[in-house]
Amino acid sequence: MLAVEHLSHSFRSGSENTPVLHDIDFRVDKGEMIALLGSSGSGKSTLLNLMAGLMKPTSGSILISGQAIEKMSENRLAEFRRTHIGFIFQSYELIPHLTVRENVELPLVFQGQRGKHRREKAMSLLSKVGLGEKTEMFPSQLSGGQQQRVSIARSLITQPAIVFADEPTGNLDTKTEKEIIDLLIELNQTLGITFVIVTHELEVAKRTRRVIQLRDGYLVEDGAWAGDAE
Repeated sequence: MLAVEHLSHSFRSGSENTPVLHDIDFRVDKGEMIALLGSSGSGKSTLLNLMAGLMKPTSGSILISGQAIEKMSENRLAEFRRTHIGFIFQSYELIPHLTVRENVELPLVFQGQRGKHRREKAMSLLSKVGLGEKTEMFPSQLSGGQQQRVSIARSLITQPAIVFADEPTGNLDTKTEKEIIDLLIELNQTLGITFVIVTHELEVAKRTRRVIQLRDGYLVEDGAWAGDAE
């Protein structure tokens, strides 16, 4: 599903290179739910951007569904992201003047799919995330946890190969954080969705079956939790 192979990355500033990631190598199988754990400065955000095709690596390869995304043109990569990758953001990234249903439908609008088909898929997903009765409300009328549920439904609307969740509980209180992770686990188990959850929170990471931990740009753990996030 996802293969990160000998991935390294540096940022250039003038004539100087600053290494950020060093020979990262791991695989994620279809249907897995993993956590990418690391404190600030560990390189996890850079790794996320590379895996999502938002940046090109200095060296190494990233394969999603067997396709090397670092070799794609910008136009091909943009199309690939629309059809193969879902995103869940810490700040939800909902459009305030669109209803809940319209926000979830939006990726299908970009794909040119018909209105009736879009609505049916959006309504089905909103029901799955517990918002079946709030489809015509606006984001401002929802709590933070409910807005994140909308974001989760939107991430699934294109039936992506993989969903990247970037600090999905970062803006939520402890109770709501648990509810959102419970929902992601349920979707992973019932729909077979592949999730990569990027987090600095140990309690979030420990809820997944597998933890990949970064420290100072190096992969230091891959497996069941066995370390310190600091």
